Amino acid sequence: MDAPITFLHLTDLHISDPATPDPHLACDTLAVLDRVIDTIAGLTRRPDFVLISGDLTNRGDAASYRLLADRLQAIAAPVLLALGNHDARGPFRAEMLGAPGEAAYVHDRLIGGAHVIVLDSLVPGRIGGALDAAQFDFLGAALNRHPDVPKLVMLHHPPALEPDAEMVWHSLNWEDSDRLGAMLEGRVAGLFCGHVHVPRVSHWRGLPVVTGNGLYNTADPLIDEGMRVVEATGFGLCRLRPSGLSVDFVSLPHSGRELDRMPQAALLSWR
Repeated sequence: MDAPITFLHLTDLHISDPATPDPHLACDTLAVLDRVIDTIAGLTRRPDFVLISGDLTNRGDAASYRLLADRLQAIAAPVLLALGNHDARGPFRAEMLGAPGEAAYVHDRLIGGAHVIVLDSLVPGRIGGALDAAQFDFLGAALNRHPDVPKLVMLHHPPALEPDAEMVWHSLNWEDSDRLGAMLEGRVAGLFCGHVHVPRVSHWRGLPVVTGNGLYNTADPLIDEGMRVVEATGFGLCRLRPSGLSVDFVSLPHSGRELDRMPQAALLSWR
């Protein structure tokens, strides 16, 4: 690796076709994405690639994926996608891959000097995530490919950092998290996730877990009981050097206005 690998990490776009009213959205996510794309176009150095770690749409509908596919064409860098709990595999595959099907979207790619491995933690009908046996088999094989190339892994749900977390919806389940950590430890430069809408880096099993706040909203990390959601968006500007990974969290101009509050009892009921 002669020069740093420079890439962007976006997540939780929650794109929604404006032709169909979406009462669950409190801001114009298409407009926010357009701002981000304009920002990317204005960068002095073009990124080697862009990672987008799930919740590409808000409802998983075909029209929203068509809108997203059109917008992403304006990014002058390769874009790698993962699926989140708000996505739907069938419409995604039909509209963005041109290949109908319901299989988990797992893939890996040598790109920009890195080997990126993408997993699919979507569990239809649930907020929390999981990985099945086939995905672990895929991951094991992928980790053995290109042994001299630095590896990055992307999936929507971050791993559970402890086995007794109260909020079972905000991560992978504990068993899959533990198995994933055992496979990645010492072999991966970074793990990129979304879902929780908080810009955060966790040191886990010897590697950085990077979560982004996404392009929809941000969960206020100062709230211990319940959840306060505010208008704030951004993305990660990432550099991978021989010495390791660095991430600058880029915050876009925003109002910071409160969009929603949820009590602790409601959060504890989510699955």
